[in-house]
Amino acid sequence: MSHEKFKACIDACNVCAAECEHCATACSNEKDANAMAQCIELDRYCADMCRTAAAFLARADEHTLNFAIKFCDLCAEICTACAVECEKHEHLEHCQKCAESCRICADECSKIATM
Repeated sequence: MSHEKFKACIDACNVCAAECEHCATACSNEKDANAMAQCIELDRYCADMCRTAAAFLARADEHTLNFAIKFCDLCAEICTACAVECEKHEHLEHCQKCAESCRICADECSKIATM
């Protein structure tokens, strides 16, 4: 099975995971890190989901593709939730970058989920 059709999603997942990890770390270093708890938590969940979605897609074959498709649907949902949370912090550039990568990843994962 050629994984070329999954490349955009795999790439978006990897970028999103990295942005989420960066955002979580940056939020932890904010003056009022306690106020950023929800953002940090969603960043970490999203990063984990994105890494796993990329792995599922990279190793998908005709027997496991259905699992990858279902996982991408959940990944899109978590990416969207993370984007919504990050967008609340308009004054923080790292949150805005994270939200943007989450939206892109959610879009790519949604494309896979509707295959």
